[in-house]
Amino acid sequence: MQKKNGFSLIELLIVVAIILIIAAIAIPTLTRARVAADESSAVGSMRTINSAEISYNAAYPAVGFTTTLTQLGGTGGACTPSTATGCFIDSVLSSGTKSGYLFTPALNGTATVPLNNYSVIATPQFPTYTGARYFCSFEDAVVRYSTATLTNPCPATAGGIQ
Repeated sequence: MQKKNGFSLIELLIVVAIILIIAAIAIPTLTRARVAADESSAVGSMRTINSAEISYNAAYPAVGFTTTLTQLGGTGGACTPSTATGCFIDSVLSSGTKSGYLFTPALNGTATVPLNNYSVIATPQFPTYTGARYFCSFEDAVVRYSTATLTNPCPATAGGIQ
């Protein structure tokens, strides 16, 4: 009698079932971890934008704050500081999209030069997948959040991040 090597169909089905159970447990955890990472990145980017706005205002007091992220950063590799490209943030953030969030700057009041205010909103590109919270900030540099959609300008009533 010849001995057969290999696994039976039942053994293979049991292994596949175990792998599927492990995947069903792990995938939601990984998704929550990704959402938390994207939200942390958005808060860090908001703080970077706040610092850049304050630096831009100090460097170009005749202009004041900016109304676009391109004015804070630049485009591409080498950046030459000017009122059009301040070189305070990287080109990825100045494009307006980073780590699953869209960053939208706007005025927080009247458009008289020098601009004495600004507002920026961070919106998840795919809510519940890239982020569950919306973030905003203005010239007081407090990063605020909401679970509901935020509109520009940033409402001072939104809860602040600790």
